[in-house]
Amino acid sequence: MKKELFEELKNSLREAGQIKRGAMKPSRAFKINPQNDITKVRDKLGLSQLKFAAVLGISADTLQNWEQGRRHPTGPARVLLNIAIRHPEVLLELA
Repeated sequence: MKKELFEELKNSLREAGQIKRGAMKPSRAFKINPQNDITKVRDKLGLSQLKFAAVLGISADTLQNWEQGRRHPTGPARVLLNIAIRHPEVLLELA
């Protein structure tokens, strides 16, 4: 490993320690809302991410992105999720 890269790594670890101790503020922070509407519906139905994604006809990666707030459903997916929020029993019939 090049010496400059190693020094950069050491500095990063020092900064991480300072941030953890509260001596330094992080340069950026991420907020994840694990209890968004999609997660609440899935939990209410008692379905795993894989099963819920299959019922919706989407990939598990897409569902994870929605639940973690990296992406948001649009179009027909949004409509289907609104139905799932209001009438989750309809999706259970499909499961």
